[in-house]
Amino acid sequence: MPTFIESKRIPGVLIVALQPFADERGRFTETFRKEWFPQREWSRIQTNRSDSRAGVLRGLHYHFNQVDYWYLLSGQIRVGLADLRPSSPSYRKTETIDLDAADNRGLYIPVGIAHGFLALSDVTLFYTVDNYYDGSDEYGLAWDDPDIFVPWGAEITPIVSGRDAANPFFKDIPNDRLPRSESGLAE
Repeated sequence: MPTFIESKRIPGVLIVALQPFADERGRFTETFRKEWFPQREWSRIQTNRSDSRAGVLRGLHYHFNQVDYWYLLSGQIRVGLADLRPSSPSYRKTETIDLDAADNRGLYIPVGIAHGFLALSDVTLFYTVDNYYDGSDEYGLAWDDPDIFVPWGAEITPIVSGRDAANPFFKDIPNDRLPRSESGLAE
């Protein structure tokens, strides 16, 4: 069973310290079990792979009907998080978490948390979501929003997709496009 460490800044975000088993042949790590996260149904699971070059920034994205569970297979990333849940005690707080594939950790990201990552090296990220892809549940926040400042670190000029470059600033997101509770649904 892994060890779960809740973020000190954003409730519900969990760093999952996984337990690798190694011998002379190599290493085995169980990376995900739906029972680890009983607060979600996990009946419609989709797993994805994302490969990025060093310097790529993906995000920030958020959903009303989907949680993410990330496992970094290779490389290093800086995860950027912003709590967009108005009912949360950490509303509008941000955090960065560095993940290194060598550390064998997963990251659970609840509904309503804008998330993205900066590839600090070439990376391969596997992520599991609890709902099939639905483009109507895909929202964005500008990675460089001055009001919801994500501390990416040193001054960066990242490689950003056209879609992510067009993500709006927080002040320009209509209220009906913001999550209203930790479930993502309007209260």
